[in-house]
Amino acid sequence: MDQSLKEPPLSALDDAFHAMVELSRGAPPPALPARLSRLKRLRAVLADNEQRFTQAISADFGHRCAIETTIAETLFLQGELRHAIKMLPRWMKTRWISTALQFWPAANRLMPQPLGVVGIIAPWNYPLQLTLAPALGAIAAGNRVMIKPSELTPCFSALLKELIAANFEPTELFVTGIEEGVAEAFARLPFDHLVFTGSTRVGRIVAEAAGKNLTPVTLELGGKSPTIIDASADLDEATQRIAYAKLLNAGQTCIAPDYVFVPEARLAECADKIHRHMLTMFGTDPQNPDYTAIISDRHYQRLEALAEDAATKGARLLRPPNADDPGWRQQRKFPPTIVAGATPEMAIMQEEIFGPLLPIMAYRDPKDVIAYINAHDRPLALYWFGTDDAARDEVLARTVSGGVTINDCLLHFAQINQPMGGVGASGTGCYHGEWGFNSFSKLKPVFYRSPLNRMADLYPPYGAKIARLEKLLRWLS
Repeated sequence: MDQSLKEPPLSALDDAFHAMVELSRGAPPPALPARLSRLKRLRAVLADNEQRFTQAISADFGHRCAIETTIAETLFLQGELRHAIKMLPRWMKTRWISTALQFWPAANRLMPQPLGVVGIIAPWNYPLQLTLAPALGAIAAGNRVMIKPSELTPCFSALLKELIAANFEPTELFVTGIEEGVAEAFARLPFDHLVFTGSTRVGRIVAEAAGKNLTPVTLELGGKSPTIIDASADLDEATQRIAYAKLLNAGQTCIAPDYVFVPEARLAECADKIHRHMLTMFGTDPQNPDYTAIISDRHYQRLEALAEDAATKGARLLRPPNADDPGWRQQRKFPPTIVAGATPEMAIMQEEIFGPLLPIMAYRDPKDVIAYINAHDRPLALYWFGTDDAARDEVLARTVSGGVTINDCLLHFAQINQPMGGVGASGTGCYHGEWGFNSFSKLKPVFYRSPLNRMADLYPPYGAKIARLEKLLRWLS
């Protein structure tokens, strides 16, 4: 591990935080040139070290498909940075807001201001993207940013710490170490805003720690994102897209399809088709460089236990023909597995899977699907496949989720002009593009009263004039 990660962690953390706080309160807010400089330096760090980031992430996973890192992390961030640099002058402008007639002559303005110091507790599954995407939004908004990387990605964490320290002042952007105790101490700091991406369980702990300081939080959590195959769907098309979305990053994606609902008569056909698509895309060789490993032995064992529990309770498991080959475990690659005929009492239907296991449940009436989803925690994502507009709109109207993609999976996340965020147990707050800028800004309302304004006519002593003014105000309102 990089020697820089062995510094006395808590004193360095405390010193860096208080230096940022002092400047955020005492210095003028960063002007446009300073913010653009920071965003462009971040873009250069990404562009100049793309291969190093890819290799570090792969080392942390045991093996991470390089193309997946490029598509899901590097290219995504490059697009976000390009968009933020282009749009920042407009985002920073004070915004004109209309004024109600009864307050004329006057003016309303909305003034974006930096919150101050933003903390980011980053996850391991997409360590580059889910660290720097909120960071660039916070930087664009004029904040000073502290990042706490994941303990499960020590190679990436060391590289990020090195590169940020070489290109930024510690009062602009600072990356902590990953030693024991840092995460807990980080969450307790009185940030002006705190971002956490990870599990719902840990999200509750982070929110509780932040709540003691009344620190506002953005939580991107996860949960069980349902996929609904309507009777009107093209099953070949739907199953291919579901198979890809499920196996991207070996299922270690917070918005991956967690389970599938399919009409009862098509359960076996659906399971077989997804299974075949998975084998076509990723084959049966554990050495396949296109297939990503599971992040740790503990996570691998958890997936094995979920599959065993489902089989014991009557599910049909569809796996590669060589699923018992010890090479899978040696490479820490989990064989893609379909769990056909899953039922609610199975453990796999009670916790987020976060791996290449896909339960499929049968339904007879679409209303039962909506009822099932609404009886559980609100998901981070929902996917619907079909051509029946009325059935689609019923699902959209009757369910609440962080985001939705129709006739595909994952793609709502990549829409730069749409917010990304959860709801309820799947998270709170949002970012991406201007939504991130707004989340990390105080949009301060300012009312400008004109010298010609006659509001003083409402001051006491009240007399006959007040009745006339009250009547006028009621009419204007």
